[in-house]
Amino acid sequence: MGLFDRIRRVVSANLNDLVSKAEDPEKMLEQAILEMQEDLVQLRQGVAQAIAAQKRTEKQYNDAQNEINKWQRNAQLALQKGDENLARQALERKKTFTESGNALKASLEQQTTQVESLKRNLIQLESKISEAKTKKEMLKARITAAKAQEQLEGMVRGMNTSSAMAAFERMEEKVLMQEARAQSAAELAGSDLEHQFAALESSSDVDDELAALKASLAPANPPNQQALPPQESTTTTTNTQQANTSSNNEVVDAELEALRKQIDQM
Repeated sequence: MGLFDRIRRVVSANLNDLVSKAEDPEKMLEQAILEMQEDLVQLRQGVAQAIAAQKRTEKQYNDAQNEINKWQRNAQLALQKGDENLARQALERKKTFTESGNALKASLEQQTTQVESLKRNLIQLESKISEAKTKKEMLKARITAAKAQEQLEGMVRGMNTSSAMAAFERMEEKVLMQEARAQSAAELAGSDLEHQFAALESSSDVDDELAALKASLAPANPPNQQALPPQESTTTTTNTQQANTSSNNEVVDAELEALRKQIDQM
């Protein structure tokens, strides 16, 4: 392989690569639809011209048939009047229009076939354009999705996932620490409550023991003991004080007993 051949291939490869990169799928689809629509316009114009020519030929053929019929009647009329020469001329005119009518009939048949073919081609092209438009929308949607996917993948590749995960781990650690502190506070509150109830139970035991001690120290009065005779005013005062003290002790004992009953009912 010569040097010039290698250079030519390199240049061709580079040009093809540039053309491939320059081709925008959406623009190429739009251009293809535009070209198909231009073809449709031209085909419609061709069909319209063919139909117009067919109508013109059909009119000429009908006119020729009318002339044939007219000269046929003229020939009959001339014979009826006994003018054979005039009848011959009428038949000659009829022959001319008959030949023209036959040519017009063949042309009309050919034009009719051509118009029908053009109409079928027109319908097919319209169907292809409609299908192309549908495919264009589908391809445009796929192109948009592909671009979005490519952009998303680029964003994912550009994200610093390690730092983001480290931040999540730090936040999780803080949440765990806060939950641990809340649980510790709840346990401490429960412990304090238990100590309070234990203190209440201890104070109740002390009160019971105090009442029992007071009951054991109270002086016992014998059932048949004679009352002491009244003494001097000093003795009377002393007895009064003792009576007040005993009364106060009874009040305290009653309050303690009521408290114990209240605690027992709780």
